[in-house]
Amino acid sequence: MKDHEIINIGKYIFGLCFVLGNICLFGYLITRNEDFAIGGYMLLIFGTILNILIVIGLLIYGLIHQSKLKICLKAIGILTINIPIAILYTFIGLSLNDL
Repeated sequence: MKDHEIINIGKYIFGLCFVLGNICLFGYLITRNEDFAIGGYMLLIFGTILNILIVIGLLIYGLIHQSKLKICLKAIGILTINIPIAILYTFIGLSLNDL
């Protein structure tokens, strides 16, 4: 794989999870429809699994192809930006559910 393809994997998965999280959070804030909250919690579960699998795959690929390890770690770094965002959205969602 080329370097830009590896980085794009990180960017696309980050973007996908970020957009879906925003849809769930703001969909619930605007409509108060419980389906958005349920979707958000499901996104946490499946998004976490997806991200972990991609991180493991990138690590394995980087270890097998040592020349690509640095770029794989950059892609993993992009993916990890979702962690604090997901935590923040979880706290917001949980506090809204208590209201």
